[in-house]
Amino acid sequence: MTDSSALPPPGHNKVTVTYLEMAAKPPRRQRPHPPGLSLLRAENCTWSFYRYLYDTIGEEWLWWFRRAMPADELRAILADSQVEIYIAHVTGVPAGYVELDRRTPGKCEIQYLGLIPEFIGRRIGPWLLDWAIEAAWNGAGVEKVTVNTCDHDHPRALMTYQKAGFQPVGQSVRFDPDPRLAGLIPLTAGSHIPLPTAAGNDQA
Repeated sequence: MTDSSALPPPGHNKVTVTYLEMAAKPPRRQRPHPPGLSLLRAENCTWSFYRYLYDTIGEEWLWWFRRAMPADELRAILADSQVEIYIAHVTGVPAGYVELDRRTPGKCEIQYLGLIPEFIGRRIGPWLLDWAIEAAWNGAGVEKVTVNTCDHDHPRALMTYQKAGFQPVGQSVRFDPDPRLAGLIPLTAGSHIPLPTAAGNDQA
């Protein structure tokens, strides 16, 4: 386990990840339906469309794992019948997506949930999370729903998950290579996350 007091090596960021679980299906919330919002499952989601969503939504939060993932590996995940991709549209325009992962028996993980930047702040996120929780529990044999977030995500992400009924069950610290320095994400992304300096001891 990474020492939480340690300094990251050169070119790396310290990332604190919080793991959350929900052990019982909560009462359904009655939020107002955002105007013009619709949801469609992306059957046989293509690699290129998925990467468009992942890259556009995740750029500001430095989502990089699937940018670095080999294309064939990601295609295999998308082709798995236990992985469900749902696209949120507002008046026909893609606005975000939810990815549910049912590959572990008895568990459904909200693997990804996010919005394209232009749709943040329009009350779509909380509605989408409630929908995702309902959909996760509607799967056969689900005993718990899980999600994780990190301190690179939206500053209200952890609070939002807890308000929805998730309980923190663990935390870990890791040192990730900065994807901006690796050329995976533009240097202008992640404005809330300082670029690591060459020395690694301080951040600019």
